[in-house]
Amino acid sequence: MLAFLVVCIVLAISATCEFVEWGAALALGQGAEAFLGTQGDVWDTQSDMFFALIGGLAALAFFSRLHDRQIERIGPT
Repeated sequence: MLAFLVVCIVLAISATCEFVEWGAALALGQGAEAFLGTQGDVWDTQSDMFFALIGGLAALAFFSRLHDRQIERIGPT
């Protein structure tokens, strides 16, 4: 369940960043393309969130064993 929650938090942070970018583009009165520099990529938001998902899953896959070993070294408290 912890891994699921970690991925959910990663995606929530990514979505929040996308909302901040959108809000900044609206507040500055510029079009989203001019502010974000998406260069016509209509899937920019989705690709950013997909890469956040891949990064979160990769971090869990590669670092969970290392984290478990470090916790074992600490010993019982």
